[in-house]
Amino acid sequence: MRKALLRFMFASLLVCAALAVQVSAQDFQKSYPITAGGSVSIQNVSGNVQIIGYGGESVTVAAYKEGRDREMVEVEDRSSANSVRLGVRYPRNCNCDASIRFEVRVPRAVRYQISPVQTASGNVEVRDVTGEVRVSTASGNVLVSGVSGSVNAQSASGNVDVELTRLEGAENMKFSTASGDVNVKLPDNPDAYVSMSTASGSVRTDFPIEVDRREHGPGQSARGQLGNGTVRVTLSSASGNVTLSRL
Repeated sequence: MRKALLRFMFASLLVCAALAVQVSAQDFQKSYPITAGGSVSIQNVSGNVQIIGYGGESVTVAAYKEGRDREMVEVEDRSSANSVRLGVRYPRNCNCDASIRFEVRVPRAVRYQISPVQTASGNVEVRDVTGEVRVSTASGNVLVSGVSGSVNAQSASGNVDVELTRLEGAENMKFSTASGDVNVKLPDNPDAYVSMSTASGSVRTDFPIEVDRREHGPGQSARGQLGNGTVRVTLSSASGNVTLSRL
């Protein structure tokens, strides 16, 4: 009996220690009561940014410092009454091994302006949200899925993958990368004027748009109107494949 009690106490201590490490690693945590029409902006330098819709009522942010010099970087909170605006601050002329990973949750049924969300080095993911989304990374992949609204997504070096469950509004949308593939999925029967191009790669679509395949030299393009052509949708890659398909 005594040995069993000792084992239980030892296991409890291990669990408490693990929880303490987890809490200490979470360097920034805050909740914001942002209402419909508000904005969420995350401007990172190094590290991934993830924004996911959930069933709650507030925007919640957790940021984790990572790397050997993680104590040298800080989260800057410049938020206001109906706006979440977060950035990062490094020491001047810092050649640091430090990054910050952002994990953000927003009420999925509330319309927000999620813009801009960007990082210089890292991946950006936005999932199950409503509203206007503008995301970019200089070096990394962009993944957007389950969005009802409008999206602009860009990467300088990485893939761009987007799934829109519903197109809303008349905002033009652009999906591009300099080096990587662009894959976009739209619902059936969208009202959009589509322009697709790649300088080095292939263009593919299962919508009724004719693809122009050059006889000489690399590169392909496609243009065409779907439905009323209300929204202009542009897909482009300098070096990679471009695909537009149905959900």
